[in-house]
Amino acid sequence: MSYELDGVTLETDDDGYLIEADYRDEMATLIAQSEGIALTPTHWQVIQYLREVFREEGKTPNFRNMLKDIQGFIPEADSKFLYDLFPVGPAKQAVKIAGLPKPFGKGGY
Repeated sequence: MSYELDGVTLETDDDGYLIEADYRDEMATLIAQSEGIALTPTHWQVIQYLREVFREEGKTPNFRNMLKDIQGFIPEADSKFLYDLFPVGPAKQAVKIAGLPKPFGKGGY
């Protein structure tokens, strides 16, 4: 699988995650469309958060840390809130849409 944007093909792994991070908003929109998600301003807040963490730490947070951090700027956020935004799983689907490589945390996901 791969995505094409601006005439450039970006390779993905078998699960559809980009091999190399791509921070363009157009890429996030393209991936979200392929996942059947129309991005809202709240989606973008989560995407920007994930990109910032990845830039700083070289990895994405696990769900527990992600939820805790997001509650700092979206106080009403809880597990259900994040699953409503990213139904396949916030710690996985949001990372994919953000244009980041596949997260590998506890359990090998």
